[in-house]
Amino acid sequence: MKKIGYLLAIPAIAFSVGCTNMTPTQQGTLSGAAMGAAGGAVIGSLTGGSAGVGAIIGGAAGAVAGNIYGRNQ
Repeated sequence: MKKIGYLLAIPAIAFSVGCTNMTPTQQGTLSGAAMGAAGGAVIGSLTGGSAGVGAIIGGAAGAVAGNIYGRNQ
């Protein structure tokens, strides 16, 4: 459980510092990808599948959704 905490905390700190000069579309894409990857990794590991594959699929889907959301802001 500690590993999941570290995997979520480190990118969150990096994203909070690095997103200041981005457009809303870029922020939405990056945030969506991060949230999708985290969610996909958790779901992949809980369902007995691969956390890595879940993170890749979730990250891609989150990036698309975040990009759409960022464009509409």
